[in-house]
This record gives sequence, structure tokens and C-alpha cells, in this order.
Amino acid sequence: MFDRFAVESALAAEVSALEEVLLGLSETEVVLPTRCVPWDVAALAVHTVGSLHQVMVALEGEAPSVSEPLVSAAGYYVPEVRFSPEVNAARVEGAVERAARREDAAEPGRVLRESWRALGRRLADESADRRIVTRHGDPMLLTDFLVTRVVETVLHGWDLADALGREPWTAGAAVEVVHGVVFGAVDPRELRRVLPDLAGPGGASAAVRAVTGRSDSPVDRAALEAAGVRFLALG
Repeated sequence: MFDRFAVESALAAEVSALEEVLLGLSETEVVLPTRCVPWDVAALAVHTVGSLHQVMVALEGEAPSVSEPLVSAAGYYVPEVRFSPEVNAARVEGAVERAARREDAAEPGRVLRESWRALGRRLADESADRRIVTRHGDPMLLTDFLVTRVVETVLHGWDLADALGREPWTAGAAVEVVHGVVFGAVDPRELRRVLPDLAGPGGASAAVRAVTGRSDSPVDRAALEAAGVRFLALG
């Protein structure tokens, strides 16, 4: 169970840091390749900003019935319809096309700034038990959907930082949210056993990077899954 205030605070910090980075990008930087092939920095930025906008889209839609079973933040990342080849292809092509239409390198940063201003005002009026339906039809608690937005901004923040050759700007609070999604079902003693080099102080980022394909550290997927580590389907 995630605390709504903590999640919103972590997301706000990540958005603020990402906005500063995106507003300062040069035309040379936005065409750099990323690990999220075929996206360059511009397309990845457009995708990341767009993923945040989906919260407002969901809030504008109808709330699910109280009788519908809810999808958790971890359950959102199962390899079903939302990560099918067809949906992934549309996601990839859409970001490439929108990035190609950008006015300049800083446009995603300006879009992010305006989107977050509107969303921040809207979230202040939403109750802790607010339910939404995602564009893929998942009934979720708003808090859990916001957790997935933290996951998106953290992981793609690392992707952007690595592509730009910069030190990651991700803050500890946001990393802890993502760590909770990935490792929340794992006994800490078991985590230290299966990831002995990453489970100590300061190892949260390294552990999340390792199990999301953002590190050169080898992992034993079978052993980690047996311990309860959640491998997220990320498209």
C-alpha cells in the first residue's frame, strides 16, 4: 500500500528535475540515441511527458464501479494487452511522429511544465480513495496509477541521463517508490542473499537498474523471481 502524499511528493520532485533538463536541451542533444531503440532523446522525452498526461486523461474519464477488482501498480506491468506488439508499435511510432513535429528542442519541457501545473491543481481536489480507468481499461486507485508514473519518470529519467552522458537527477524518494514496486514482496534478508552487492545502503538504485535492464550487472532472473522480485513488462 502506497501513501498518496509520499507518491505525489516523489512524482513532483521528479517532474521538476526532468522539466529543468528538458527545457535546457540543445538541438544536438535531442537527436542522441537512447537504449529505448528506435527513440532518440526527443522521442523518449515526448513519450515520458505523454505518460504523465495520461493521469489527466484518466481523471477526465468515468470512474470504475466499486465492485470491479482493482489492478495494482505492480499488476499494471504484466505482459498483456498494454504491452502487446501492436500496442508497443503504436506507442513507438506515435512518440517518433510527435517528436518530429516539435517546434524546437525545449518543446517537451514546456509541455511538461504546463501539464504538471494543471495536474497538480487537479490532484489537490481528488480523494485518497479516487478510482480511475487507464486507457488500457485497467481499473486502479489513483494512487497506484501515480506510482506507475513515478516508475516511468524514474526509469526513463535514467535512460535520458545515460543518453545525455549526465549524472542521474533522480531523487531517493522516487527510487524508493520504484523499489517498492519491484522488491516490495521480497523479504529483505532474501534480497541480500540474491543481490548481495546491491542490497546495502545506497543500493536501491543499483538494484532497480539491474532488474530493469539498465545496468551491466548480471542477474539470475530465475532466482530473483523465486525470491519474489517483480520483473516489470516495460514495452
